[in-house]
Amino acid sequence: MVALSDRILMSAEEYLAWELTQQERHEFWDGEVVLMAGGTKRHNRISGNCFKVLDGLLADRDCEVYITDVKVQVEANRKYFYPDVMVTCDGRDGDTQIVQYPCLIVEVLSDSTEAVDRGAKFTYYRRFETLREYVLIQQERPMVEVFCRNDMGKWVLTEYGSGDVIDLESLGCQIAVVDLYDRVVFDAIEDGD
Repeated sequence: MVALSDRILMSAEEYLAWELTQQERHEFWDGEVVLMAGGTKRHNRISGNCFKVLDGLLADRDCEVYITDVKVQVEANRKYFYPDVMVTCDGRDGDTQIVQYPCLIVEVLSDSTEAVDRGAKFTYYRRFETLREYVLIQQERPMVEVFCRNDMGKWVLTEYGSGDVIDLESLGCQIAVVDLYDRVVFDAIEDGD
């Protein structure tokens, strides 16, 4: 995410009404409006693949999968973020623009957002009682990190590479890592020897 050149401050109510009129997406951090960074084709492809796979797997369930343009309310009247992909299976999520009870959140990492996605956002996301898994997907190589909340309430990290299958316990389904990277071309990595 990139801060706007002119700092914009407003109330949550003002932000929610104003955001509907904007062409770009903006997150809301304690009264400050923050312009979202532009994405790359690779970022878009990976997000789209993730959405497509999850939407297909959950088609016969009472779950909704959202991509990019739907906000998650992290703290009422204080924080609203735009995850790359999220899933809610909670009937209380009836608002047309905001999810309040996600069970899965996915962020596709980029150089400009990785520190915030791993740090501040994950700190806030962990406060959701309904959130079971937080997934971070690398863009530069096939690597997926899944943070899963166990029965003790602790977050456990499992890493997956290109030949692996991700077990999403929150949804009771599996996703092959290669499906997340379908039609994504990686630059050749030089060995240096």
